[in-house]
Amino acid sequence: MSQRLPVLTMTAISKFFPGVRALDGVDFRLFPGEVHALMGENGAGKSTLIKVLTGVYGTDGGTVTLGGAPVSFTGPRQATAAGVSTVYQEVNLCANLSVAENIFIGREPRRFGAVNWREMRRRARALLARLDLHVDVSALLGSYSLAVQQMVAIARAVDIDARVLILDEPTSSLDADEVAQLLRIMRQLRDQGIAILFVTHFLDQVYGIADRITVLRNGRLVGEYATADLPQLALVEKMIGKELDALERLDEQTGRDPAAVARGTPVVAATGLGRSGSVAPFDLTIGRGEVVGLAGLLGSGRTEVARLLFGADRADRGQLTVDGTPVAIRNPVAAIDRDIAFCSENRRTEGLVGELSVRENIILAMQAARGWLRPVPRRRQDELVRRWIEAPSIRPADPELPVRNLSGGNQQKVLLARWLITEPRLLILDEPTRGIDIGAKTEIQRLVARLADGGMAVLFVSAELEEVLRLSHKVVVMRDRRMVAQLANDDSLDAERVMRAIASGSTQDGPVAA
Repeated sequence: MSQRLPVLTMTAISKFFPGVRALDGVDFRLFPGEVHALMGENGAGKSTLIKVLTGVYGTDGGTVTLGGAPVSFTGPRQATAAGVSTVYQEVNLCANLSVAENIFIGREPRRFGAVNWREMRRRARALLARLDLHVDVSALLGSYSLAVQQMVAIARAVDIDARVLILDEPTSSLDADEVAQLLRIMRQLRDQGIAILFVTHFLDQVYGIADRITVLRNGRLVGEYATADLPQLALVEKMIGKELDALERLDEQTGRDPAAVARGTPVVAATGLGRSGSVAPFDLTIGRGEVVGLAGLLGSGRTEVARLLFGADRADRGQLTVDGTPVAIRNPVAAIDRDIAFCSENRRTEGLVGELSVRENIILAMQAARGWLRPVPRRRQDELVRRWIEAPSIRPADPELPVRNLSGGNQQKVLLARWLITEPRLLILDEPTRGIDIGAKTEIQRLVARLADGGMAVLFVSAELEEVLRLSHKVVVMRDRRMVAQLANDDSLDAERVMRAIASGSTQDGPVAA
């Protein structure tokens, strides 16, 4: 790298928000034809550094050069025009437009002054074919999965002839095959000379593709390393700034014993519950103090099960009982009335209100349950919010800070605190640790274990088998929108056995009865 000039250099970058030093003199270099992983805990400054680079935020200090020339973008459009293109974790395209329109929006091919729709669709198909993606480009983008939408966003970025391609958690919504496809595309783009800034929390992906790694912690630069020279253990220690003893003890603290779960009437029991076109009828019980892990591939029906139990989607068959009493959960309000809480995987569009403060977001569910004519007294708000900022370690611990200024991991903790303040009997967590760092993930896992020990019933949905196995008393396996196995999480259960159930749709010893 020392024999080449960097295409991008950021020097002594600083950025401040009220009460928060988000970046403090950070340096970053990116060379042509490399994949450079930007690593750090949530709140380390990764997203802020990207937003400073692309003009979303102005800088409070430091300089940026692109191709050897100083630049100071006033917004993402200007950055894109200069060859710096960003694909974010949560796809920022127009679901109500077609795939082709999303790829070429603002750059539509024209003929005689009018949009040449035939040419647009032809070019869109050709571009997606280069990425091994074959879909109907005239169909609405919103009709496709998040994984396809992510690939379309990358295709759009590639088509603008980017010199720098920023991929911010691009694999968080992809399954294993789609991740492999994306990494192959990244290698192809790297070999074409494009500089790729890659942000991810998946260490195996970093070590599978990254040439170099830059680590940030608490808004400061820890260091820049060749991937081959930085063992994974050393990387994690640099990211979290402490020894891994606490993480290693997590397995001991959250060891789940199915026999220790309180017996008696289940908190929630579903019998033949299902929804046409969404998820096949299933039986499921969740007892007091029990963590039920929901495992399966992307699109297997995990989220659909969670939404049915919460009434976000309405079941058209089967029966649900709460504390032994048949109930009709037709909407989320009815679920909340039954002390059922749901943390969606999509915290931006189905969870937090970015313009509101941390305090206002935390108190939202409690206030909704009371009704808007009975406001929660401000003194009571302050007491509860202070407690639930401390419990999951939300940082910065400023209740009046706009929640949009928090890192992804701390936003997830705010969403979790919102529901915990209502003291639910059943807590449904849909990918609560998706896209967050090891430290925040550990804190959330530890909190889930404490809640279960205190008697709360938990449905824990996660794509990470190790996480499901660490926390759950029982593992429920989904495949093709069907519940195919329920496995007691005893000493004999491991990731290989769960993966066999996912692959075959059954287990050798048969499913455990609900």
